[in-house]
Amino acid sequence: MTGDTAAGAWTGRVDAVDGVAGRRWHQVVRPTAAGDAPGVALLGFACDAGVARNQGRVGAADGPRALRRALATLAWHGDDRQPLLDAGDVTCEGDALEAAQARYAALVADLLRGGHLPIGLGGGHEIAWAAYQGLAQALDGDGRRAGIAIVNFDAHLDLRLPPAPGRGNSGTPFLQIAESRAAAGLPFRYLCIGASRAANTPALFGRARALGAEWIEDTHASWANWDGLRRHLARFLAEASGVYLTFCLDALPAATAPGVSAPAALGVAPDLAIALLREVLALSGDGAGGRLLLADVAELNPALDVDSRTARVAARIVHEIAAARLAVDEVDGTAARR
Repeated sequence: MTGDTAAGAWTGRVDAVDGVAGRRWHQVVRPTAAGDAPGVALLGFACDAGVARNQGRVGAADGPRALRRALATLAWHGDDRQPLLDAGDVTCEGDALEAAQARYAALVADLLRGGHLPIGLGGGHEIAWAAYQGLAQALDGDGRRAGIAIVNFDAHLDLRLPPAPGRGNSGTPFLQIAESRAAAGLPFRYLCIGASRAANTPALFGRARALGAEWIEDTHASWANWDGLRRHLARFLAEASGVYLTFCLDALPAATAPGVSAPAALGVAPDLAIALLREVLALSGDGAGGRLLLADVAELNPALDVDSRTARVAARIVHEIAAARLAVDEVDGTAARR
């Protein structure tokens, strides 16, 4: 089962003289098909209805296509044993957010049951509630569901109360997840990296405390605190049975990621953000046997981007996540499996 066709984005440079060692993402990616070997599966969420409901700047519905264009010419360091797949897009029509989230969840569940690592391409951060629903469906009856840990790179806690019951938005996904897990008698384990005190009200921090959520403020996310940050991540992930990783691009400074609904005045420096991302991935375990079950990148808004800066850093984030699943290292300039 796949989403709508995402044709047209996968084009780019070809270094034919270098053979298979010169391949780029657009040369190896292919549509999902029945019987695919487990691999990395990209799935777009072309939606910003949640951003609109949250009084944000719309345009993130075009994010998946822009992100694929940025990914297309990245160097490919994998091999052919684990495929790179494109499951297409789920498109939200108008304000039909809940219908789009349900469809996205069903596709995520199918990909997980097929042994793939789904990487969502957003779209607003309402992708997170859709993604979690898919994860919950795939893990129904699986003991790993109880120990899921959620790591969110984000300037915002996204624990807002919905304006009306059953009508979430881009600011409510983790509260929706918390309530869903509470209804199922499951613990809520949530860490937000890069939370801005200036962007979250006391009500939101109070709700986070009441839910037992954890956060690392943007002012604490610095290289001077690297050892403490690593210890925090190691403790948080120590007993997780599975990890859902979500990266909202507004966790990064506005100069790095201008193409988001709410650019960060401070943010987490990009080199530190990538280092923290790699730490999360390493702690989650490499390869198909690791604990990373699901990931996505959210809030890419091409209409607000400058020189494709945000799309480029989003592509690098996806590249890092995919590399962890494919367990690829650089050895003397040659791709080799760990």
